[in-house]
Amino acid sequence: MQTKYIALAATLLLATQAHAQFGVKGGLSEAVLSGRVGENATYKSYFHAGIFYQAHLIGPLSIQPELLYSLQGSQLKGAFTATNYTTRLNYVAVPILIKATFGPLYVEAGPQFGLLVGANEQGTVQIRGASGQVLFRDVDQSATDNYKRGDFALCGGVGLKLGPIVRVGGRFIAGLNDINKAEYLQGVNDPSLHNRVFQFYAAFQLPKL
Repeated sequence: MQTKYIALAATLLLATQAHAQFGVKGGLSEAVLSGRVGENATYKSYFHAGIFYQAHLIGPLSIQPELLYSLQGSQLKGAFTATNYTTRLNYVAVPILIKATFGPLYVEAGPQFGLLVGANEQGTVQIRGASGQVLFRDVDQSATDNYKRGDFALCGGVGLKLGPIVRVGGRFIAGLNDINKAEYLQGVNDPSLHNRVFQFYAAFQLPKL
């Protein structure tokens, strides 16, 4: 019985390999940290880049895992203070998408897991002094410990095939879990923070194996 299942799995693997395509992609990201309280968070332009692998499943459907470096974050301003700084979150992201292709047009959706590898804050931030007073300071500092390392998200988008190799598309990524780790994050008591990212990309897909 085990031999039968192994043979079936091998057959499915070979079938997808026969219609597999590798590629590279990259582009512009517009990102914000949603959920700030007492601060105005606005979208900030970043970038993303990486590789992907598309394997045909059945009919118009295929599966496409990706490995991306994604720079995210926000431009943040205090609603009633002099706080004004940029947060940069560096993620290694792995989306696993189901793609449906209809002629030159395709739609895609699926989960994404992101691993935070570093964070930085630059600008004027609000801090607490030794005696608890509120202070403002210009900083360019690491902020990795202020954020949780894991980010689980859902993403979906549309794209267009421009010939046999070039693809262009857009995607929206909505973080589901709270990524705030700090109990007191830049003067805001326990805000719940979620990544929100719009990605616009160009992809170059190699011929089928």
